[in-house]
Amino acid sequence: MLLVATYWRTNLTLRQVAPLFGVSKAAADRILDHLAPLLALSPARRPRKDTVYIVDGTLVPTRDRSIAASSKHYRYSTNLQVVIDANSRMVVAVGLPLPGSRNDCRAFTESGVDRACRRAPTLADGGYQGTGLLILHRKRRGQTHLSPHHEAENAVHRRARARVKHALSRLKN
Repeated sequence: MLLVATYWRTNLTLRQVAPLFGVSKAAADRILDHLAPLLALSPARRPRKDTVYIVDGTLVPTRDRSIAASSKHYRYSTNLQVVIDANSRMVVAVGLPLPGSRNDCRAFTESGVDRACRRAPTLADGGYQGTGLLILHRKRRGQTHLSPHHEAENAVHRRARARVKHALSRLKN
């Protein structure tokens, strides 16, 4: 179990981890294949009634051009959708990587994370319009400002969504 935890926690390859535990690379690979599924957290069957999810997408730079596309700053990256539990801040679902040129609304459905969000209310930013998620209140055409009630709701929404930004930074770190 310590070998698996070391492999997951550090950024070492199996070739580097194996000598630390006095085994061959092939033995370390077999240990990882056998124990990793047993140690992984199993997803919850049904979320509790008070569960709220938060979804956001992030661009992850990659060299694999078969799944990447040129996106911001002419980098090749993938769009990765992440869903977290708002209370525990645990990652609930990570979508399939899509080319970085996809917008969040389209990547949300194509990556498969929309299935994880079906049973609980989910907060999202303005890039997820038309998906049925809870997004910020916006000014309508001809409206100069939002009502104080909507401004207060937007403030709460932004503070809650900061949690997914922190989770994304921990994942990237």
